[in-house]
Parts: sequence; structure tokens; C-alpha cells
Amino acid sequence: MSYQAVKIVKGRGGWGSGLTLKPTETKNVVLSVTGGGIHPVAARIAELSGAEAVDGFVNNIADDRVLCAVINCGGTARIGVYPKKRIPTVDIYPGEPGGPLAQFITDDIFVSAVTPNEVSVAEAGAVAIGHEPAGETTAAAATAAVEQGMAPKAAVQATGFMGFVVKFGNAIGYLINTLLSSGRQAVKLTLNTIIPFMAYVSLLIGIVTYTGLSQWIANAVTPLAGNVFGLILLGVIVGLPFLSPILGPGAAIAQVIGVLMGTQIAAGSLPVQYSLPTLFAINGQVGCDFVPVGLSLGESEPETVAVGVPAVLFSRQITSPVAVIIAYFASFLI
Repeated sequence: MSYQAVKIVKGRGGWGSGLTLKPTETKNVVLSVTGGGIHPVAARIAELSGAEAVDGFVNNIADDRVLCAVINCGGTARIGVYPKKRIPTVDIYPGEPGGPLAQFITDDIFVSAVTPNEVSVAEAGAVAIGHEPAGETTAAAATAAVEQGMAPKAAVQATGFMGFVVKFGNAIGYLINTLLSSGRQAVKLTLNTIIPFMAYVSLLIGIVTYTGLSQWIANAVTPLAGNVFGLILLGVIVGLPFLSPILGPGAAIAQVIGVLMGTQIAAGSLPVQYSLPTLFAINGQVGCDFVPVGLSLGESEPETVAVGVPAVLFSRQITSPVAVIIAYFASFLI
């Protein structure tokens, strides 16, 4: 089959210098992991390149067959899963390096804020990822050969007392470097993920409070969230199998209702005991968008993915309202 190289550039507010991809006989799958179905961006990439678009929610594809992964993550878990595997990643959201896997999200393997308009046929002579010129490959092989030739000499180690001193010093240095690296990653994670999220929540509270939207939504939500039956209904709604994968990315519903209910509880309009059942009522969809990715990380068989995804989604329909009931009794009756 004839394949065509495609160029993918970042959209408005996106990140990344762009990707040039060309399928091969062994790497010809565009994996769509966007809440079920084939996203238009994945369909566009497959159409122009001649690759095959596959729904990652119901199919488990070996990593060595994936040309690129199309995701919809704003910067938490999934955004770094595929870059960590060195799989070119196309994010339809305006994401950028963030989350615990931010160090794996590099400019040469990731692009975000992509719409079908940012996907086009690559110019003639463009070098696709994985199709480096022969000269560069030869140079890399020569460098590797030189390094291999030097390896036996570098492997000579000291013995006796000096060997103990060297090993002890290396161990201490490794420990200190590990602690320093952990500290740097913790600070970077705080700056790139936690603080922006806190700023977003603060901005959201300010907007809904200043505009009076909080009072309007609170009046609409209070009859639902002000009693156990309304919370159970809310848990059923967010746990619907066709809604939970869509509500999962960004947890918009959970964030908005959580902020509003929190302010109502803080103001004394609702008993503080409603905080726990409300938490379970609005979070029934959490992780539903991550199911196929998690199964893929576990190297599940295609049959397991086909059964596991709907099993988790439908089980949430049951466990979500049950969790609300348990939380209610735990808050009010214990």
C-alpha cells in the first residue's frame, strides 16, 4: 500500500514545533484515545497518510504498530503516557508539558491544540519521524561502535579497600543526586500543575461569585444536592456509560459543582455532612477516560480491552450511586 507523509502543526494556544509522520507496513495505526470513537483529527491523519484509524477504547494495539496517538488531555495523566513510550502524541486540547510525566513530553514527539485544519500533506523531501537520512544513521552507528569499543576499558574497576571507598562514595553520591532530582521534580510538578490548578479554581470562584452565577447554579443544584435522593440521581447521571468518558477529561462537572457545593457548605447553606456524599456523587466518572490507556499500559490482550472497557463503564453506573449511599450513611448516621 502507498503511504503519504503528513505534517501536523500546533493550533491556537498549542505547544510543540509540529510532527511529520509517515506510515510504514509495520507502523500504520492512528490510535484515537478521546473518549470512544474515531476523533476527526485521527480520521484526518489516517485519510491523508493512508494509515488506519483505530478506536483505542475498544482495541488494544501493540505500541510498535502505532504511528501516533490522538488524545484529549489537558495536562494530567494521559498527556505523558504515550510520549514516555516515544510514541508521537497529538493532543486536541491546548496542553503543554505538565503532570507527573512532564519530563517525557518533548518538542519532537508532542503537539497540542490540533484540529483537522492543522493536518496537511507534508512537503516533498520532508523527513518523517523514524525515517532519518542514511547519513545520520551511519553516523549514529559509528558513534555507537566507538562507544562499544571503549566500553571494556571503562569497565575496569578498583578492588580492595580503594574499591570499597569508591563504591561507598558512589552510593552516597547516588543517594544525594536522587534526593536532589526528586526535589526538582516535586518543585516542577508544583509549579507546572498544582499552582495553575489552584489559580484556575480561584478564578472560577471569583467569576461565578462576581457574576451571581454561583447563586443561580446553587439554587438549581441545591434541590438535587441538598438531599440524598438528589445526590444519588447525580451519581447515576455522571456514571452513565456514554457520558462518563466524556466528563472525565478535565473533570469539568466535578470541578464546577464541587466549588459551588463547597462554597454553599462553607456559607452554612448546607450541612457539612453533605461534603462526603457530594464528593462521591460528582466523581463517579473519574478515570473512565483512562481505562483503555491503563489496560494498554498493562499490556492487556485485545479481548481483555474489548471486555474491560465496557465492564468498567457499566460497573461505574452501579458503584457510583452505591458509593453515594454509603457516604451518606457514613456522614449522617455513624
